[in-house]
Amino acid sequence: MRIDRLLCTLRFVRTRSAARKLVDQGHIRRNGERVLRPSRDIAVGDVLTLPVGRHVKLIEVLQLPERRGPPREAQECYRELDPGA
Repeated sequence: MRIDRLLCTLRFVRTRSAARKLVDQGHIRRNGERVLRPSRDIAVGDVLTLPVGRHVKLIEVLQLPERRGPPREAQECYRELDPGA
């Protein structure tokens, strides 16, 4: 699944164009490496670093979502990691 679509379906951004903007600005990292293209594929087990408001979140992708559903359904697809651990 493309990273821009994943960010939208997991509800970190409202639209795919907003996700593309984050990627183009260099704010997203996949497994520690900066993502340079919104078409970058994401797989189960990847760790993403995302800016959320004034904070940074580390998440591990547990499964790829089928659709942009309710927030609870989206949260089942990833696990938040503690950056201090």
